Amino acid sequence: MPCLHRVLKLGRSLPCIWRGKCYSSGNEPAESNRVTPMLRHLMYKIKSTGPITVAEYMKEVLTNPAKGYYVHQDMLGEKGDFITSPEISQIFGELLGVWFVSEWIASGKSPAFQLVELGPGRGTLTADILRVFSQLGSVLKTCDISIHLVEVSQKLSEIQALTLTEEKVPLERDAESLVYMKGVTKSGIPISWYRDLKDVPEGYSLYLAHEFFDVLPVHKFQKTPRGWREVFVDVDPQASDKLRFVLAPCATPAEAFIQRDERREHVEVCPDAGVIIQELSQRIASTGGAALIADYGHDGTKTDTLRGFYGHQLHDVLIAPGTADLTADVDFSYLRRMAQGKVASLGPVEQRTFLKNMGIDVRLKVLLDKAGEPSAKQQLLGGYDMLMNPQKMGERFHFFALLPHQRLHGGSQERNACQSKTPSSSVAGFDELVWQ
Repeated sequence: MPCLHRVLKLGRSLPCIWRGKCYSSGNEPAESNRVTPMLRHLMYKIKSTGPITVAEYMKEVLTNPAKGYYVHQDMLGEKGDFITSPEISQIFGELLGVWFVSEWIASGKSPAFQLVELGPGRGTLTADILRVFSQLGSVLKTCDISIHLVEVSQKLSEIQALTLTEEKVPLERDAESLVYMKGVTKSGIPISWYRDLKDVPEGYSLYLAHEFFDVLPVHKFQKTPRGWREVFVDVDPQASDKLRFVLAPCATPAEAFIQRDERREHVEVCPDAGVIIQELSQRIASTGGAALIADYGHDGTKTDTLRGFYGHQLHDVLIAPGTADLTADVDFSYLRRMAQGKVASLGPVEQRTFLKNMGIDVRLKVLLDKAGEPSAKQQLLGGYDMLMNPQKMGERFHFFALLPHQRLHGGSQERNACQSKTPSSSVAGFDELVWQ
């Protein structure tokens, strides 16, 4: 795999024979078409060193320590730019909690496990999962559980702490430490925060990545008569306060990420996702556990998926950078390749299929029977519709899992849930849930 830093360095030294191409990814609200601090920073950077890759653009816009979108804003919920499944219905997180307990049981009931969530948002999903752990206390009573959250945003980590920790137990903070915050959850479970997955202690772990991979930086490529050309971001010569997309004049090292038999005209690849999948695969193969990934994406079929969201509306990715979320669909076929056969992979399966297999209909009926107020019932039904409706999240979001080969009794060959062969041992969500 080529070095990402070398890719970025080459992008700065390419000849200045750039082919400009301006196109929009969404609507351009008048109030957002302004010069933001991030735009000034990017224009200075580009004018100083040359056009930058789309991956570097996304990284700067989303996670720049001084001006990044994720670093300083609470972008979730009705007042933010998007709403995630845990914010829509408690059922979603509860069923994921059941999935993790089911996997823990199926893999032999390890005496201890770490629940590790990548990009925990407001902490709502972990809170729902912990509620399930408490409800299944008789099953988990002999297990030593700890929570580990990987979060780069100081703002979001503070919100997560408010959601999850016991107020009476003060948080331990150390900005210089790999574990920059520690505490105890409201149910008495140790909880720690990290900036990088590699800093999380190794050991039997259950990993969760919900709407995490879609915000990792992607490199974009366009097929031309002269071969693949990477898409870069440049200052628009026709308007000094605007940015535009341009094609690199020659091949770049990042082209190595493209499959030799690639048939699409436009592709997006995410080296950071590959690195994380390789880390997860190595850990699961070495110490056991499982990883559950839920995101919107495709199995190597889509092309140009990069887009922005501002106030729940599509937003041009190059307008007012730093004020809107940037996202690109996850290529699950790429994640599967990056596992390199170290672990088995399942999926992707549509969210509505996964949740139905997990028993969402049964859980909905229980909650409806308990709900007294008509408004509460309406909220439950509305949340169910958003999660399951094919026109909403039901078909757009997918679930993908990484498991040890021995968990599926399938030898060393990885299995894909989309193929005709099925695992000899069922896995909840990808098959109907069966308690053992």
